Amino acid sequence: MFKRLKGFFGPTNKDLRHRLLFTIFALAIFSLGTNIVVPGAVSITKNLGFLELLNVMTGGSLKSFSIFALGVMPYITATILTQLLQMDIVPYFSELKEEGATGRQKINKINRYLGIIFALLQGFIFSYAFLKSEGSLVVLKSTLVLTGGTAFLLWLGDEITKKGIGNGLSLIIMAGIIQGIPSVFISAYDSFIASSDKALWIGITSLVLFTILYLLIIVGVIFVQEAERRIPIQYSNRTASSYRGEKTYLPVKLNSASVMPVIFASAIIGIPSLIAEFIGKESFSNFVNNYISYYSVTGLILYIVLIYAFGYIYTRMLMNSDEMAENLDKSHAYVPGITPGEPTSKYLRSTISKLTVVGSIALIILAVMPILFTEFSGLDSAVTIGGTGLLIVCGVSLETYKQLESSIVSRNYTTSKRRRR
Repeated sequence: MFKRLKGFFGPTNKDLRHRLLFTIFALAIFSLGTNIVVPGAVSITKNLGFLELLNVMTGGSLKSFSIFALGVMPYITATILTQLLQMDIVPYFSELKEEGATGRQKINKINRYLGIIFALLQGFIFSYAFLKSEGSLVVLKSTLVLTGGTAFLLWLGDEITKKGIGNGLSLIIMAGIIQGIPSVFISAYDSFIASSDKALWIGITSLVLFTILYLLIIVGVIFVQEAERRIPIQYSNRTASSYRGEKTYLPVKLNSASVMPVIFASAIIGIPSLIAEFIGKESFSNFVNNYISYYSVTGLILYIVLIYAFGYIYTRMLMNSDEMAENLDKSHAYVPGITPGEPTSKYLRSTISKLTVVGSIALIILAVMPILFTEFSGLDSAVTIGGTGLLIVCGVSLETYKQLESSIVSRNYTTSKRRRR
């Protein structure tokens, strides 16, 4: 690993270094924007509840009501919607899915327009819910600024993807989460040592244990993110000796749905809370806080059920066993001991379902851990352990590292091949 990274500073990788510097510069612009407050707006002092996930992904922008308060979540919402519509719900989107690269370009264009529309709607709802006391002009101005902030981030993410390293939108989300991590440890220091009435050695020990537990959870998140089941595959038109006896596998990830089920569940749980903020009726707000918010027992149970259900549905959407079996058959490949066709599809469906159960349970633990930790520790809500934020950071970091490593290895191989000639 270090040998490959050392090659990054070689003369053949000058353009890669420029791409890396461009990515860092673009993320620095995003970080700067998270600290620019919308003119006329004020910081949100109340508990955000379900919106805490959005606040984490935007680097605390929603809490401070900065110009990037919405982040790229409207675009993600649009992407999720179009993915669902492609499941034979709307024929037009199903046809676009079958068109290949051309269809994907059209869907991406639709996602952009839908993302801006969702940003306009969400910007108005958030502005009205939290800033209605400031006047209608402030609400309107805030809505336009928030929509413009999302549009700028979509453009910035595309520029990172074209001229930088990694997926631009994913890196922007990751940068927002990383930006909030130092405040977690600062709050932990204040809670355990600075503001604690316990002995100093107890506070230091608690902080050390908190840090160790945090690191262990990161290791666990990486394990969940990278764990996969490798299904052996054989090709009827190839011999083992032709490929030096190397085996071919069909990898199926433990958590194929990644963090999407948590985003779905948070969105569903959050709709009543957002409506309560919008209409401002105390009786309805109390009902939501007591029975629907995931800080209540019934709300937490509903949250867990939704994560599991969406995890299963989203995985089935991504990992279509019928299509996988059909593709294997077209490639003249088969699973040893399983008849091609419908039996292969049933075998893959059973394997994916079993992995989804384990992956969804792991995802539920990561999503529920911060809530339970806040409830039972008695510490400030800023001092939290686990959560889907770490899952996003680890996933995007590993993906970007693999892309960078692959580019370095490919370039070094090409260079050495030219030298031999």
